[in-house]
Amino acid sequence: MPKQTDSLQGTLDLLILKTLEGRPNHGFGITLHIQTVSDGMLRVEEGSLYPALRRLERENVIQGEWKTTEKGRRARYYALTRRGRARLAEVERRWSVLTRSVAKVLGGV
Repeated sequence: MPKQTDSLQGTLDLLILKTLEGRPNHGFGITLHIQTVSDGMLRVEEGSLYPALRRLERENVIQGEWKTTEKGRRARYYALTRRGRARLAEVERRWSVLTRSVAKVLGGV
């Protein structure tokens, strides 16, 4: 059975990978996307986001590259790798199983 921290880390990984599925993005853009799409319900703090991005980059799930933002600032943009796309598919599958199971418990089925 995974520890709660593993589940929480896995959830953050899922949110990051799903955000990067559409296009490369920088850290603030990832945070903003997650917050906007979740109608403000989900907030990813810098203290969680950047260590996760570094870990995912070490695992070759994402690849970072320094670029200039549309506002002329230097930022590290992250993109999914082939391994990252495979990881996203697996994490989405596990998330789907988990949410169906929780829905069954909540629904009393």
